[in-house]
Amino acid sequence: MKKVTALITALSVCAFLIGGCATGTAQTNRPSVPDENADVKEAAELIVFAAASMTETMEQIAEAYKKTAPNVTITYNFDSSGTLKTQIEEGADCDIFISASPKQMNQLDITADPEVNTDGLDMVDPDTRFNLLENKVVLAVPEGNPKNIKSFDELADALKNKDVMLAIGNEDVPVGQYTQKIFEYYGLDEDGLNKAGVLTYGSNVKEVATQVSEAAVDCGIIYSTDAFSAGLTVADTATKEMCGQIIYPAAVLKISKHPVEAKAFLDFLTSDESSRIFESVGFTCLK
Repeated sequence: MKKVTALITALSVCAFLIGGCATGTAQTNRPSVPDENADVKEAAELIVFAAASMTETMEQIAEAYKKTAPNVTITYNFDSSGTLKTQIEEGADCDIFISASPKQMNQLDITADPEVNTDGLDMVDPDTRFNLLENKVVLAVPEGNPKNIKSFDELADALKNKDVMLAIGNEDVPVGQYTQKIFEYYGLDEDGLNKAGVLTYGSNVKEVATQVSEAAVDCGIIYSTDAFSAGLTVADTATKEMCGQIIYPAAVLKISKHPVEAKAFLDFLTSDESSRIFESVGFTCLK
């Protein structure tokens, strides 16, 4: 009888163990409960350093981008490209740099001519760099055009006669550098004009446009996009022979904390939606 009882007990234990193993297997193969947050991407803040002349368009594009990437917040820093370049060089947080001239981008790009990148800086991801936009340099005048200046030719004569007050960008500002080329084209001496008191300066193109808008000067040399945004009259447009092409390069920086998101935003800048925004103020899209 004891043997029968022992056998029954042993069989019961085996059955229990087998059942437990089966239960364990079933639990292992059971589909997991879906994570309701599985499709929600991690939030990211992109810091974009962009030339001041892009202020209005880039703010519109940031609003449009919310529909494409609601998890991404765009924070802008608008200023002259020279100032932005210096801030990046000094360690400012930045994911994307868009300058109003290749010069400032080249000064941060190790693949650029060492005569331009004199410090051998390696801050630009060359695989992400491309030419985004083209702009035009224009001669803008205040409402009513009090000096009746209609062309760069007339401006050059008026400057030689010390008969006009002109607003231009500082020498470290791309629009100021393009202006220097225009002076060279006409054989004008900037230092002499400055000493004669016929020049005023702005630390970025927006400051120059404001001087024209407020009629603090007789005219100013700015970008066509800024003339459009400020509602200014354009008296003349500089040719390529006068100042070259005005190209805006863009790139993700190697210091970016969100390189994947930064690249995605750069891609959006070449979309049809972004192109319409850029072109609405006078930019020419290059990609």
